[in-house]
Amino acid sequence: MTHHPAPGRRTVAKGALLAAAATLLSPAAARAAAPVVPRLPAPTGPHPVGLRTFALTDTSRDDPWVPGTGVREVMITVLYPARTVRGYSRAPQLTPVEAQYFAELAPLVRPGLPAAGVDWGATLTHGHLDAPALPGRRPVLLYSPGGGDFRTLGTTLAEDLASHGRIVVLIDHPGDASQVELPSGVRLTVLRPDPDPTVFRTMIDTRVADLRFVLDRLGSLSLAPAMDLRRTGVYGHSAGGTAAVHALAADDRLTAGVNLEGYLDLDPLDGSDRPLLMFRTDGFDGAERLERSWAGLPARRVLLTGSDHWIFADHAFLVPRLQAAGLVTAESRAGLIGAADPSAAVAAVRRRTRAFFARHLPVPVPAARGRHASQ
Repeated sequence: MTHHPAPGRRTVAKGALLAAAATLLSPAAARAAAPVVPRLPAPTGPHPVGLRTFALTDTSRDDPWVPGTGVREVMITVLYPARTVRGYSRAPQLTPVEAQYFAELAPLVRPGLPAAGVDWGATLTHGHLDAPALPGRRPVLLYSPGGGDFRTLGTTLAEDLASHGRIVVLIDHPGDASQVELPSGVRLTVLRPDPDPTVFRTMIDTRVADLRFVLDRLGSLSLAPAMDLRRTGVYGHSAGGTAAVHALAADDRLTAGVNLEGYLDLDPLDGSDRPLLMFRTDGFDGAERLERSWAGLPARRVLLTGSDHWIFADHAFLVPRLQAAGLVTAESRAGLIGAADPSAAVAAVRRRTRAFFARHLPVPVPAARGRHASQ
C-alpha cells in the first residue's frame, strides 16, 4: 500500500481505518444480525449488458500523486450491449479487495455511511463478465466519477445507457478515488470535502489527461471492433463533471457531454460550443458557486427537486436500503441524496441523458423490442 500525502487529501493506513470504524460503529449496526447487501436497479433498455475490465498504463507522463514513478496507471470498466448473457456471471460492483477497503473507508469518504453492517462485496451489477458483444459498431461514452468516488459507483446510469445500445467506459482516477485495485497494488485516498485550489487543479488536470489517454487506448482493446470511435461523448459527476466539460472543450474527438453538478469556474469556457447538458439538485450546498460558474455557458439545464449531490451516483439506491436497515439516519440520507424518493430523480437523469446522447450520438442499429433479458 502506498501513501501519498498532499494538501487537501488524506491517505489512510489500514490500522487507522479500523480504529475509525470501531469508533463510528452505530448501535443499529452493532445489532444487525446479518450484513445488508445493497442492490442496484436493473437497466431499462432492450439489450442485456456485458462487462469487461482493463488495466491501462500511460508511460508518457508521471503520476502527479506519486512523483517519480514515470507512469500513470488507470483502471477502466467497459459496459456494452451483449448478444447473449446466458452462461456468463454477473459482475460484483467491487472486487473482494476493493470491498474490504471500502467497508473501512466508507464513513470517512462519505460521512453518514455506516462503518459496519454492510456486505459491499456482495452487491452485484447487471453487467455479465466477458459476455459477447452485440454485432455492430456503437457510440462510446466516457465516464468520470465524483471526487473521491470509485468508477463503479456510476453503474446505474452506465448500465442503462449500455442497455440502450451504447458502450460506456467507467474510469477510475487513482490518487483521488477512495480505493483502486491496480496491477501494482491497492491505492487508497480519502479526499477532503473541499480540496484547496491547488489540489482541485491537479485533480481536474489529471482527470482530463486520464480521459484523453483512455480515448487514445480504446482502439487497442479487445472490444474495439464494437466501438465507433468517430462518435464519442463524455459525462461525469461533480469533479468528474468538471473534467468532462474541460475534456469536451479540449479534445475534438468528443462530440457532446453531460455535466452532473460539477463546478465550471476552473478556467474560462466561453469558446466551448459543443452540445452540453447540465444537471443540478436543489439541495446542493454549493449551488450558488455552481450557478456563478455556469453563467453564460450555452447548455441545456435540468433541476432535480428534493435531491442532493450524490443522487447522481449509485448512492441513490444504496443509501435508502441502508436507511431501511437502520444503518443510515434520515439526516444523513437527506445530506447525501435528499429526502425525496430517489426513483423519480434517477429516472429523469436516465431519460434525459439517453435522449441527449441519442440526439447527438445516435445508435445506428434499431433497438430490439421488449425489455432486455438473460438469453
